[in-house]
Amino acid sequence: MSITKWAIDPAHSEVQFKVKHLMITTVTGHFRKFDLKVETEGDDFTKASTLVFTADIDSVDTNSEQRDGHIKSADFFAAEQFPQLRFVGKKLEKQGDKYLLTGDLTIRDITKTLSLDVDFGGIVTDPWGQTKAGFTVEGKIKRKDFNLMWHAVTEAGQVVASNEVRILCEIQVIKQAVPAPAENKQEKAATA
Repeated sequence: MSITKWAIDPAHSEVQFKVKHLMITTVTGHFRKFDLKVETEGDDFTKASTLVFTADIDSVDTNSEQRDGHIKSADFFAAEQFPQLRFVGKKLEKQGDKYLLTGDLTIRDITKTLSLDVDFGGIVTDPWGQTKAGFTVEGKIKRKDFNLMWHAVTEAGQVVASNEVRILCEIQVIKQAVPAPAENKQEKAATA
């Protein structure tokens, strides 16, 4: 079986996280710059030999420049020292109509095993002849597990930002064209 390479389609993908604020509302953040490299056996994503996702911490966007600056600071991501977060997938297994993706998430200098729920949307060919696959990925982490320790409490005792962070990603990948085999140098010389 041949190896198929897939690359992120950033125009049709988004990476979100959601955190409770004051335990009464939810703040949504995005990473605007991210990448995903996948290699599968044929078109079977359960037989992925490579699945590496990265997001640039400096691209975090929560619709508030002040909050974004705080999130990038040493209180949270320490973006200058740790410019990317990284997820390396180890196994994608079918469970009924859904899939479970298990891998290692690294934030700052801490790596933890994480399981994410995956809804596989399928594989289609777009109007321009590109083969694409789509996924919805959801999960939860505890930010303090990754040394994102900032904590504040209001005078009334409300927690400002919850420890639990929900992850929600809409991912579309594009099958990469297989490069044509290199021509024999002697044949090239003969036609020159």
